[in-house]
Amino acid sequence: MAGERVLVIDDNAVNRRLAQVLLHSRGYEVCEAASAPEAFAMLREKPPHIILMDLRLPGMDGLTATRTLKADPATRDIPIVAVTSYAMKGDKETAREAGCCAYVTKPLDKAFFLETVARVLGKT
Repeated sequence: MAGERVLVIDDNAVNRRLAQVLLHSRGYEVCEAASAPEAFAMLREKPPHIILMDLRLPGMDGLTATRTLKADPATRDIPIVAVTSYAMKGDKETAREAGCCAYVTKPLDKAFFLETVARVLGKT
């Protein structure tokens, strides 16, 4: 776990901070972006091992951003976890169809959140 890079993409600073604190507690290196374009710029500089993608982003939403990343050979293999506070019936399936490998709802269940990150990274 230690040193693995996690990119948290969320327009809400409080949500980014909470994710950062939880992830740091497990030794992850955390990068943050408030929008898809900001995240895309960061991905070119230092690719993460996993992306935590808020589905409701301003401008380009998280599902569109996920599809864009999965269509790019440079980023298609980075696992993406959908994170959302607007969980509706069918959203989990829609996220998977877009390319997300896991789905977490807000408010975050701390244990489930950290277990999901570890599982996706193959640490459990």
